Amino acid sequence: MTNADFLAEPEQMAAEPASLGEVRPVPRVSIQAFCESSELVEVVEAAAADRRMSRAHVKVHTGGIDAATEFYREAATPNLIVVESRLPKDSLGPELDRLAEVCDPGTRVVVIGTINDVALYRNLIGRGVSEYMVAPVDVPGLIRMVSGLFADTESAPLGRSIAFVGAKGGVGASMVAHNVAWSIARNFENEVVVVDLDLPFGTAGLDYNQDPPQGVAEAVNSPDRLDDNFFDRLLAHCSDNLSLLAAPATLDRAYDFSEFSFEPVLDVAQAAVPIVVIDVPHMWTSWIRKTVLAADEVVLVVEPDLANLRNAKNLLDLLRQERPNDAPPRVVLNKVGMTKRPEISPADLVDALNVEPVAQIGFDSQLFGTAANNGQMISEVDPKHAAAATFDSIAATVTGRSEIRPAKRGLLSPLLQQFRGKKKSA
Repeated sequence: MTNADFLAEPEQMAAEPASLGEVRPVPRVSIQAFCESSELVEVVEAAAADRRMSRAHVKVHTGGIDAATEFYREAATPNLIVVESRLPKDSLGPELDRLAEVCDPGTRVVVIGTINDVALYRNLIGRGVSEYMVAPVDVPGLIRMVSGLFADTESAPLGRSIAFVGAKGGVGASMVAHNVAWSIARNFENEVVVVDLDLPFGTAGLDYNQDPPQGVAEAVNSPDRLDDNFFDRLLAHCSDNLSLLAAPATLDRAYDFSEFSFEPVLDVAQAAVPIVVIDVPHMWTSWIRKTVLAADEVVLVVEPDLANLRNAKNLLDLLRQERPNDAPPRVVLNKVGMTKRPEISPADLVDALNVEPVAQIGFDSQLFGTAANNGQMISEVDPKHAAAATFDSIAATVTGRSEIRPAKRGLLSPLLQQFRGKKKSA
């Protein structure tokens, strides 16, 4: 919104012709609106039904800033919050400060008010508000505003990429990735795309009970066709907010790629959805190395044996060296406590790797075997099992919301704290 638009009278603003011909479609973001008037409810619902908003997940609530503040004390915030307020100028800023205290990092806030004042606009922008709109707001104006926030081609990619890597083949990195992606989609209502990069042997289609005819192979082999629409057609929809870019899992051809082959695919994915979970196969090629180093977050899945310890240490050393300005990789200990198998103790792994694991997952052949054979997630087979809570905990950690879930769900405390607690009790 320009200063000229802002200072225009509401009647003039509403009367202006509104063409949406050049407005880009809104990507897969979660939007929640808190409306004080029935008029704005109708506008938001009409905007949500427009084809440009078809990928966005929109929810409408009644109430203004105070209702939003109370709601998000117990819930994760979406990508965008739209709040309507009829408060006077002196009260609006402090109320928004209260809302900011319960917002997750990265959440954007748009305020719709009745005061047409450029000083107020500047004050709100200075407080971190993404946009201030003067009522009455029409459908084209609302769509244009949301598109401008998220569909700017010159802005950084919207999505956050999370690469799951196994320290050794067969450690269950894919299983962890798929369950964590499912937890993110369910718990936070963010759109998530799982990209299965194990083209010859990928299991994501099996785990989600999907058999799509197309997927990541078509995307990587058709870079000239790769855009939002083509990408969307390749996705298999697994559940609410969760989609899959599946691997073909066939051996009719060799899957040899250059270092940069998957870069366009992941760029399109990150521009389209808030969370991209990358299921990385256990091999080491130039394109896998580049994919792992370029991810926003890396989760390393490790079993408690010597080969895993060696490989995990090598990977951690490489990632720390090549990504000095990034957060250290997250480590998940999997298949802990397998009957009759000699293991390196988790405490010794912690000391050797010099990293605090975010979770450990006990070995339960019955549970995990049933889930794999049925094409289900662990929470679908047994939602009360400790492993289900662990996947929720990992999901909260990798999305930056670890402070929300533990108090609400009683999730597992970090592994290192468990060991310290045992030592103290001993």
